[in-house]
Amino acid sequence: MEYSKESLDRQAKIQMMKEAGIVCYANSFEGKIDIEEIISRSENDDKWGHIRDIENLMEGGCIWEFRTAGRIMSSRGMGKLVFGKLRDKSWDIQICFMRDRVVFNTGRPLPNSWVRTPPSLPLSREEEKDAPLDKGRLSEGLRGLVTELEIWWEMKSAFKIAEKFCQVGDYIGVEGDLFVTKHGELTIFVKEFQILSKAIRPLPEKFHGLSDRETIYRQRYLDLITNNDSYDRFRFRSDFVKAIRDFYHKHDFVEIETPVLWNAASGAAAQPFTTHHNDFWEDFFLRIAPETSLKKATVWRFERVFELSRNFRNEGSDPSHVQEFSAFEHYAAYWNFEDNMQFTEDMFDYIFETLGLEKKRRIIDKEWQEKQVDFSTPWQRIDYIAWVKEQSGIDIESYTEEDEQRLREDIQKAWFSWEGIEKQATATMIDYLYKKVLRPWIVGPAFVYNYPKTMQPLARQSDADENIVEQFQLVLNGWEVLKAYSELVDPKIQQDNFEAQSWAIEKGDEEATSWDDDFVLAMEYGMPCQSGWGMGVERIVALLTGQDNLRDVQLFPLMKSDDNEEKYNKNDTKLAVAILNTDANFEKWQELNTVAHLNASFAAREGKSIFMQDSIESADGMQMKLNMSHAIMIKQASSNQICELRDKANELWLSLVEFTREMIETSDDKKVADITATKKWDELEFLWIQIFWTRKVVESLTKDLELYK
Repeated sequence: MEYSKESLDRQAKIQMMKEAGIVCYANSFEGKIDIEEIISRSENDDKWGHIRDIENLMEGGCIWEFRTAGRIMSSRGMGKLVFGKLRDKSWDIQICFMRDRVVFNTGRPLPNSWVRTPPSLPLSREEEKDAPLDKGRLSEGLRGLVTELEIWWEMKSAFKIAEKFCQVGDYIGVEGDLFVTKHGELTIFVKEFQILSKAIRPLPEKFHGLSDRETIYRQRYLDLITNNDSYDRFRFRSDFVKAIRDFYHKHDFVEIETPVLWNAASGAAAQPFTTHHNDFWEDFFLRIAPETSLKKATVWRFERVFELSRNFRNEGSDPSHVQEFSAFEHYAAYWNFEDNMQFTEDMFDYIFETLGLEKKRRIIDKEWQEKQVDFSTPWQRIDYIAWVKEQSGIDIESYTEEDEQRLREDIQKAWFSWEGIEKQATATMIDYLYKKVLRPWIVGPAFVYNYPKTMQPLARQSDADENIVEQFQLVLNGWEVLKAYSELVDPKIQQDNFEAQSWAIEKGDEEATSWDDDFVLAMEYGMPCQSGWGMGVERIVALLTGQDNLRDVQLFPLMKSDDNEEKYNKNDTKLAVAILNTDANFEKWQELNTVAHLNASFAAREGKSIFMQDSIESADGMQMKLNMSHAIMIKQASSNQICELRDKANELWLSLVEFTREMIETSDDKKVADITATKKWDELEFLWIQIFWTRKVVESLTKDLELYK
């Protein structure tokens, strides 16, 4: 591990203090009062009488009224005073050390020879507080308290230890009284302090917080230290989860746990993660969803069950999808999907009331535009089949899997189309049509129900219409937040569905649901009619907190490991490809100028990682600066191809540099930012992009593109 000069200095100080008998990493700190409670008491001063006069404190000392601990967030010396900012989980408060009015707790009882005036009898803590200093009131040796201490062959006063050895980022415990500065700031006048944990590394960017997203995700602890919004967001997530759990318990649901490792990848249509069990010598799947296990619990006695599960889906990642996520899922015997609609409304009423949330909230849509969503119940009900027909003129209920070509022609006759429609099956085209003509306009909250059987072949069919399945989705400003069904409990139909899915797997569908004999066996013993319901935690929390990336509501999101990244950098050849938009009207000098800009930006972002070494040497000892060790190719593509490549590179988290029309029209970065802020993402014209990563990955993305002419 590499250390900065400041980190090395901190390590040296830690070693000095340890040699002086100071405990730099304490085992506990008793009697801590939360800073928020200290502030609350001060605001009720008429009742508590806690605020003292600073002149009296400076002359007569403290009575040790408040005891707290936290991390030092700032520190500054002012002659005989040192002021600092102390932060704990609840709030911040200012602290003040005064020369000759503070003692230091080493954290370790000192030898008797170090005790100035040991008491004749042991004193209680209350007696110690009341006894004057010159009469042995502290029993310093027994408690490790000193007014000065020899550190590295030099006597350091307690004040000097506070000034020079208590640094930003350290945890300390303090004890003292409250006063208010002339600027009106509540402050603890510190009489006694103790170092609880020394920080070796300084906090980032002078404590203004992290801005690089990858660093935030990898080192969330730093983000939490410097960014109160992040801390509040994760406290909200915790409170949100607790409220849902409490609501389930109020409605007689039993929380159970189901396996993460399972023999079958059942419960949802998704590609699973696999792992090998060494003892059983058998491959197992990480849970896609807990559905089959939860439903098996309903076979007898457990009529209402729920689980907060951790699910894994081996799929692509982007800001709105992650491979590992949390979800609430429940099953209630004797309910149908309409009962779950009412239950959902009641649940959100409870959550909003419990957490004190406003019912009207600004929610970001898929284009990252905010709209106001009113969560007041009851919510809108939207008939999927009827509304798609109303918006497009196409009766999607009348199409079967065999009507693929007819549906495609009817969609195009209605002047709708999208990329890839010529290859899509019936169900996929219906889904795309819904996403084109209906979902973007749903502000909600809205229950979308009455789905055609073609869309959900594994769901329970309606008794009134066998071409419709009994399910709904909750949509918030274009986002699908949760899904519920009237569950299929007929073992014969379930077995037939598994057979159909097995056929799909044989055809190469990696997301098809795998066979689960044990689930069918349980169903054959009799499974009660029921309705199931599932909601991803990350998406709903992200929407309620205004986040545009699910990783912003995951405390420690899954990332590529630093070790693998380092190995990748050393052993894998990397490649940068700059791609010209052939639809843009460029002059030759503009093309060359843009390539230069791209590579300068690329070099600035990647830093020294793109160099094998800084310089090379000739036989006669002359130094020459080395060029970057990775190849750079220049290719060309259409505007649509560039947009597709850009999106794919973002999905794969590759290094990407972009050049838009605004960047060539002006060299003023502020103007570029101002103009860009007025346009939506799909309105921007990308003239060039440059992709950088391992040769294998980049070449697979760009192999079909022509070389630049």
